[in-house]
Amino acid sequence: QVQLVESGGGLVQAGGSLRLSCTASGSMFSIDRMGWYRQAPGKQRELVATITNSVSRNYADSVKDRFTISRDNAKNTVYLQMGSLKPEDTAVYYCNAMAYYSGSWRNYWGQGTQVTVSS
Repeated sequence: QVQLVESGGGLVQAGGSLRLSCTASGSMFSIDRMGWYRQAPGKQRELVATITNSVSRNYADSVKDRFTISRDNAKNTVYLQMGSLKPEDTAVYYCNAMAYYSGSWRNYWGQGTQVTVSS
């Protein structure tokens, strides 16, 4: 199995910054796309940003120019640098990875980390 462990969430004032990290571990062959999603209370989970093995990045319009996704393949880790944070960025942030395991590509999720932005 593949496990994803997130860290870096917390409470920050509007305009501040946070960096989230997510490390994949376990028995795996390879990881392709990694990314971050978020879910605010009463709302559906939504895409924040993704990055592929070839370093192709995709961002939600709401975070473009404020958030940066990156990855360290040697560490199986993906990062989300969040800047100019707004109260509407408050949500539980989930790490996601598409990993090749036991003969097939599978989608994996972390347990989530809370990000709270105060006004």
